[in-house]
This record gives sequence, structure tokens and C-alpha cells, in this order.
Amino acid sequence: REGTSKDAGGDMGVRSALLAALLCCNTSLSKVKDPETGEEKWEPKGNSSEAPLVVAARKVGFDESIAKEYKRVLEIPFSSSRKMMLTVTDVSGRSELCKGGMPLRECTELLSVCKGAPNFILDFCTEQLMEDGSAAPMTEADKKAVLDVVDAYSSKALRVLAIATRTFESMPFDTDDEDLSTDQKFEACRKNLRLVGLVASIDPDRDGVPESVLAAREAGIRVVMITGDYLKTAIAIARNVNILQAQDDEAISAVDCARLRPDGKYLPNEQMDLLTSSVRVFARAKPEDKLEIVKSLQRQGAVTAMTGDGVNDAPALNQANIGVAMGIQGTEVAKGASDMILTDDNFCSIVAAVEKGRVIYAGIQKFVAFIMSVHIAEVMQIFFCIVT
Repeated sequence: REGTSKDAGGDMGVRSALLAALLCCNTSLSKVKDPETGEEKWEPKGNSSEAPLVVAARKVGFDESIAKEYKRVLEIPFSSSRKMMLTVTDVSGRSELCKGGMPLRECTELLSVCKGAPNFILDFCTEQLMEDGSAAPMTEADKKAVLDVVDAYSSKALRVLAIATRTFESMPFDTDDEDLSTDQKFEACRKNLRLVGLVASIDPDRDGVPESVLAAREAGIRVVMITGDYLKTAIAIARNVNILQAQDDEAISAVDCARLRPDGKYLPNEQMDLLTSSVRVFARAKPEDKLEIVKSLQRQGAVTAMTGDGVNDAPALNQANIGVAMGIQGTEVAKGASDMILTDDNFCSIVAAVEKGRVIYAGIQKFVAFIMSVHIAEVMQIFFCIVT
């Protein structure tokens, strides 16, 4: 706990938050052998946002088999519109979530766990877990205090996820009703949540990316970041990698994508083009936002190259002049919608490819100019002979 020397591994809140997060994860951690050095190393398999949760859980003593002790009854995957993932787990016969974890109410059979964007999850929270394991009502003042903490972490380029739970004696919907949609099940399970904790992690910048962004700028390439992250997190990351520089005004160069659709509908083309012409960072983006941004840049005469890895990125990848899919993390749908596949998922490779392409193009121009200048007399002579 901050300000003390207490081991976080024994803290009830920490253990409860991390185990709840594990119950809402599909990422595993395993040892693999490095093909270059031959040394064994830990490697996560799954979502990169979930990997830090799995690592943190292992560090406080939860082994890899802990999740198998809890039967998952329902899973509603993360979506860019919901901004969260939800699972329902069977916890029947348990008086506490885990050893040293938060107590469970009597007759509790099921536990719903929500993991995702704090500002979205807090909207559904009516309780909060206290230090002694009890639950207290969550007021608007409490929610503002939590969001202040989120802002503080986000300003340090940390990605913050909220973990919230709710207990049930039975499913809050009719499990025999086959007509129930995923959204209806999600709505039934996310009500009256209890905030268990926040988890902050950082995705380190790859070596060479800040320098590559500067090189792209010098080459006349405008690098724009479109992300689902919180605005403050996006700004901090953009500054770390030089997408935003000291002279850039954050109020103009970085926006929440909600500004693209203030009333639920996208801005008219002229207003949209005016906004996208100066913005370098788009935060809390939905898949359809990416498509509209690409269209707007194209209307302004820009040749756009779009990178992406998910199924939802496919429309924007297809719309862009050059769609670039990630070769390692990319889905088959994203690869099929793209013109190029980046085999190492590294932005530096894109800049290096552009540089080599320009060298080749310049060489062709020089060669054609040389041929024309040397042989112009012969060409003119043949031309006049044909005419006369």
C-alpha cells in the first residue's frame, strides 16, 4: 500500500481486485525458449492489455491454475462501444472470493465481473469495496475522487482499468430465452456494480519509435494516433513518442472522439475536415470513428496509410489508400482488408520502407531524366524523319 512497507500480496483489496480481473481475462502466461539466446522467458498469450493483470496476479501468489477452480458461466467480450468485458463465474459454496479476499454474501451462487474503462464502469457502480471488506454506497463525490486518481495515472502514460463485481443468487435473466441478445444479457448483469479496484499498467515505447516519428515529420509525413485509450493517457503516450511535441497545443492537437459526433451524429463534412486537419491524437475512438477520420483526410487530398490489427479495423484499412495490417497480432480479417502486412508489427519498419521507396523513386526519376537529356537529339531526329 502506498506510503507503507506492507506487502501488497496480503492486502485484501489487492487480492480481490487481481483475482476478479483474472476471472475476466482470457490471457495466459507461459515459459518459452528464446530462439536467439536459448534462454527461457515468460511470454503472455492473448490480449496485451490483460497481460499485466496476469503478471501482477502471479506476483501476489495466484498460480496459473487458479482460474480453473472457478467455472465461467457467461462471457460477454470487450467491444469498443461498451468499453468493457463482462464474465459471470460460479462461486457457489464460497464464503470469500479467495483466501484473504473479499467476503461474499450468504447464498451467493454467481459473481459478475466487469473490467474496462473506468469512466464507463463507474456509471454502473452503486457500491465500493472498503478496506475491511465491507461495502459502502458510492456517491458522485466518490466517483469524482476515483476519476481524479485515473487522471493522475493517465497523465503518466499509464493505462487504467477498473474492476467491478456483483453477486447473484441466480442469473438475472431467463437462461432459457434464446431470443435474448448479448446486449440484453450484458445490461442485466452490469447493474448495481461494486467497485473493487483500479489497475494501472504501462505499454513501453518500442526502441526507435520516437526517432522514427521525428524522421517521418521531417519527411513531410503527418503521424496521427487513433486509440481507444483515455484522453490523458493518449496525450502522455503521444508526447513520449513525439507525435505531440512541446509546441503543440493539447487543446487543438488532441481530442476525444466524442467531439466528432456531439449529438450522436457525425459532424458535417466541412466541420469534420476542419477538425481533423489539425488533430494528431484521437482518443476513445470507436471503429466507425477510424473510418470517418480516414474519409475526412482523403477529402483533404491526403494520401492515407492506416494501420490496424482487429476485426473492427477492417473497414478503415480497406478505405485507406494503403491499409497496413499487423502480421503478428493482426487478425485474418484485418490482413485480408489490407494492402500490406507488417511482419514485425513495428512502426519503425513503415518509416524505413517509405525511405527506401523514396530512394528508389528518386533513382527512377534521375534515370529517366538522364536518358531523355542524352538521347533527345536522336529522338527529335527520328520524329522529324517520320513527320517529313
